[in-house]
Amino acid sequence: MVQSIAGSFTKVVRRWLPDAFLFAVILTFAVFAFGILFKGQSPVDMVKFWGQGFWKLLAFAMQMVLVLVTGHTLAKTKAVESILISLSKLAHTPAQAIVVTTFFAMLACWLNWGFGLIVGALLAKQMAKRIKGIHYGLLVASAYSGFIVWHAGISGSIPLKVAQVSKNFMSRITGEEVIPVIETIFTWQNLLLCLFLMITLPIINKMMIPDPEDIVEIDPALLEESAGETEERPGTTPAERIENSRVVSMLLGLFGFSYIVCFFVNGGTLGLNSVNMIFLFAGIVLHGTPANFLKAANEAIKNTSGIVLQFPLYAGIMGMMVHSGLASSISQWFVQVSTPVTFPFLTFLSAGIVNFFVPSGGGQWAVQGPIVMPAAKALGVPLGKAAMAIAWGDAWTNMIQPFWALPLLGIAGLGIRDIMGYCVVALLWGGGLISLFLLFL
Repeated sequence: MVQSIAGSFTKVVRRWLPDAFLFAVILTFAVFAFGILFKGQSPVDMVKFWGQGFWKLLAFAMQMVLVLVTGHTLAKTKAVESILISLSKLAHTPAQAIVVTTFFAMLACWLNWGFGLIVGALLAKQMAKRIKGIHYGLLVASAYSGFIVWHAGISGSIPLKVAQVSKNFMSRITGEEVIPVIETIFTWQNLLLCLFLMITLPIINKMMIPDPEDIVEIDPALLEESAGETEERPGTTPAERIENSRVVSMLLGLFGFSYIVCFFVNGGTLGLNSVNMIFLFAGIVLHGTPANFLKAANEAIKNTSGIVLQFPLYAGIMGMMVHSGLASSISQWFVQVSTPVTFPFLTFLSAGIVNFFVPSGGGQWAVQGPIVMPAAKALGVPLGKAAMAIAWGDAWTNMIQPFWALPLLGIAGLGIRDIMGYCVVALLWGGGLISLFLLFL
């Protein structure tokens, strides 16, 4: 039954879902119309809101470009490729490849979401290279489905933000100074939900394997990519000798890792910037020479166009959602119809809807936090549970939001239509399981 459902969704998606760029364009026009129809904003005001937000994600877009480039470049080293091959050897059949890829992608996303996106994509690609008969679109979708647990993990932006002592708005809106992670990420309910998903989602993904005649393996062109490392050349000019010098790479690597060690010794935490920095300097060292590293980086940069072109559009959508009041109206409506029992579940649903138009954990918290948290305190709902309801909602609808899939798709060499039908099934299964936990636990 799961296979037929996935097949039906895949057919619909392939027929009706536009390219990820056009998807962002359609969302732009939809939010523009919603602001006029439901909030009484004028067309001129909505255009202004769009323009005000258009460049708000520039720094984040650059971070995501680096996630893709540094991760892809590191994967082209012989050392990392050997690790990926070792992990891929845990699977011997297409079904086992789906299960192993889903599990490790999910575990990696729980540890750090940026790391998880890259690891999932790279492992999927290695599995497809080694094991014949894998439906590549489902394999990549399985890797992306691991992203559903990121906001319940130790890099989740909302639980980490409410646990910060300094510059925390919690004391201003609820009287609570902080919500420690023991009341959010490390509650037994949250950990149990993550465990349930890690056990069941790989099985659900395996059940979606299509019939043999419908299987589409990895494109041979992706298997023929040039390796990142080449034979060292002594060089005939001073410039060529520098480009092929291991000394330059080792010194630069020492410089970078010295800072990274100091950063963590002084209390720094694993975030997007630190992951990118580790990947960058690890790639420089492991490639051996600047020439090898630059060759791999230039190859990786070819896959970044989706991020560069689409993130400004999503920033404009966020600007219209926030400044027009659409985002806060969605949250307020769900709060108004809630009871102490249904509040976490309805908050989760509202967060899932808002995330579709504001696909940023930090941006979503800024919109929903000031509405949800005071309401939770008034209803007697634990604040940690309310915060995690927003976090789970934010992670949930990422399954059908192309925004976060772009780096993974860039590495995998696929388009959004190739994976979205399978991701809808992950959305339905994950949404049902999360809803049960929020209602009864």
